[in-house]
Amino acid sequence: MSKFFLFLIINFGALAIGSLLMGNPSTNEWYNSQNQAPWTPPGWVFGAAWFTIMFCFAIYMYKIANVNSANVTKVAYPLFALQFILNVSWNPIFFKWELVLPGLIVISLLTILIGWFLFWGKSKIGIATLWVLPYFIWLVIATSLNGYIYFNN
Repeated sequence: MSKFFLFLIINFGALAIGSLLMGNPSTNEWYNSQNQAPWTPPGWVFGAAWFTIMFCFAIYMYKIANVNSANVTKVAYPLFALQFILNVSWNPIFFKWELVLPGLIVISLLTILIGWFLFWGKSKIGIATLWVLPYFIWLVIATSLNGYIYFNN
């Protein structure tokens, strides 16, 4: 179980770091002045979604970490680290520095990476790969929100 708690700590650490780096989007004058997508959820949804996503992703990574194959962990751990970097870096890029196109590129790369985890994991952990599905779905939505702001402002 210690691997599971390690992934939980890392995942929620990413959320904490990202939050610190972005400030409070609900009081961000620049963000609030943007023409936002009609499907933008209310602010409270973001916190609930990210809590659920990071918990589920910790389960997914725990399952991957317990596959008895050095080749699996050689691939999964570096890509997990890349996911961490992309996830944390999007917040200041988009919210703090107001760089919408670079933010769109970062979140698109993150979405592709998590999509890769979704399909790659199926052959490693079977149906348990569905633990990463909430992350992928949310990123598709978040990417569309970022894209909407880019194309409509």
